[in-house]
Amino acid sequence: MEDFNPFDNLLCILLGISFTVWFTLLLVFIIVPAIFGVSFGIRQLYMKTLLKIFEWATHRIERGAKDNNHLLYKPYSNGDGSNRDLDHASEFEMSDIFYFCRQGVESIMDDEVTKRFSAEELESWNLLTRSNYNFQHISLRLTVLWGLGVVIRYGFLLPLRVTLAFTGVGLLVVLTSIIGFLPNGRMKNFLSEQVHLMCYRICVRALTAIITYHDSENKPKNGGICVANHTSPIDVIILASDGCYAMVGQIHGGLMGVIQKSMVKACPHIWFERSEVKDRHLVAKRLSDHVEDKTKLPILIFPEGTCINNTSVMMFKKGSFEIGSTVYPVAIKYDPRFGDAFWNSSQFGMVNYLLRMMSSWAIVCSVWYLPPMTREEGEDAVQFANRVKAAIARQGGLVDLLWDGGLKRGKVKDTFKEEQQKLYSKMLVGTQEDRSRS
Repeated sequence: MEDFNPFDNLLCILLGISFTVWFTLLLVFIIVPAIFGVSFGIRQLYMKTLLKIFEWATHRIERGAKDNNHLLYKPYSNGDGSNRDLDHASEFEMSDIFYFCRQGVESIMDDEVTKRFSAEELESWNLLTRSNYNFQHISLRLTVLWGLGVVIRYGFLLPLRVTLAFTGVGLLVVLTSIIGFLPNGRMKNFLSEQVHLMCYRICVRALTAIITYHDSENKPKNGGICVANHTSPIDVIILASDGCYAMVGQIHGGLMGVIQKSMVKACPHIWFERSEVKDRHLVAKRLSDHVEDKTKLPILIFPEGTCINNTSVMMFKKGSFEIGSTVYPVAIKYDPRFGDAFWNSSQFGMVNYLLRMMSSWAIVCSVWYLPPMTREEGEDAVQFANRVKAAIARQGGLVDLLWDGGLKRGKVKDTFKEEQQKLYSKMLVGTQEDRSRS
């Protein structure tokens, strides 16, 4: 007979108590509030506390840099933006070569496209090593504070968030699969919406996301298309935690495929096979059929087609604006002080990116629902897309760019090159109107 060890029994009891307390806290303070869509204000208090800590850390950095002659981080400046007056350029001057040289050097060092695919720069340090590799060594107090932050983020927040993420995704798969067996009707639609909202709200809490929604009276309605600027895969969770949408995307394998199959059983999402994605007519037909049924949820689309670093909005693909349905623009703006939400897919895989998100302090963002927009008479799909994009950029405080986000992995189109060539030709030879005046 084996000897009885009281310490093993005590250890089992402590583990059982710890698990019970952990699950009770999750249930009372996170899962139950997510089910009913309420908040105790804990995340808002957490955000305000972080802001005060960041202010103190920034003050210590400034003092330490001044005492030790460190070079403080300065956000990169885009220059004075000065440009030559093209409307009054009539003749070529020898000094013009300096303008072209400067433009060439600026395009190589700081073009307005490439920098949209890198992390947004911060004016102050947020106690994350990834945002600056030297700040924590300026003073002993700052180093201790940074070390304490590492322990809190990886020892407490990360396990909590991973648990919540698995809970939210697990409930989504199980409950939507069960709802899929119900006959189509109001009851099925109601239960599907409630389950989606509950699960997405749990996933939002897995990121400690603090979201402020503005102008909710403009929220997308059934039979419409919701378009938004795209920064991260979590944009979907941010929007879906405040309303239900029909998702559009390519069918995947593995865990993502299991989630997609379970979701489509409870809600008419639009998934395409890999061979169908490039068939524009088939895609347009599926989208048109969906929006014609006013009982179906609004479609959620990110027309940029790639993630931008939340400083600008790039060219919208015209496909979703050719359908003729009402478009509901949405602007999303993240606060980078608490964590960088931008997904640089060429640098980080999905799992690595999600771990970075869950080990950040929080995800703080604002969402604006803009008034619905329709295509005007005589307006083509490209003009309509640009008008919607401009409205989103203006509301979100983002830079409105004409460049295609596909330049992240492709080459510049010949049409863009021709536009620049025409612009330079105008500077060199002048317009006919300028010559007639002289």
